[in-house]
Amino acid sequence: MYLSAQDIQALEGVRKVHFLNANAVRINKSLGDAVGMTRLGIHQISVPPGHFSTEFHCHRYEEEAIYVLSGRGVATLDDQKQAIGPGDFIGCPINGVAHEMYNDGDEPLVCLVVGQRLAQDVSDYPRLGKRLYINSGERTLVDHDAIERVQR
Repeated sequence: MYLSAQDIQALEGVRKVHFLNANAVRINKSLGDAVGMTRLGIHQISVPPGHFSTEFHCHRYEEEAIYVLSGRGVATLDDQKQAIGPGDFIGCPINGVAHEMYNDGDEPLVCLVVGQRLAQDVSDYPRLGKRLYINSGERTLVDHDAIERVQR
């Protein structure tokens, strides 16, 4: 249940590239996994200069939070750009506002990222016109234009 600063430093980071954005690259250390957590994802991420943290997206059911530990970047929150740096916090409630971070600096952008791990979630990727459905581990990606709305 405890990780020292030395334990975290020694954790092997996993390089992750977002499946919808080859320029969204981060090195991920899952602190929550390391101590056996299953309902919250708690990660220390490091975004290299010139890369995004993820594809611009919003979750419909899972909330996320980001705390900047070091480095500099730009967060896009809906259509607003916000410079970010050490000590800054971004909260992503389930309000339909899409977000991403971009490292425009010359050193890694290191953040603590916390998010729910629900068995079901829906994420929208507005720039790509796509929606991701997650249902108990199964992932289904559809074009927004292909979504058929059913009246009850």
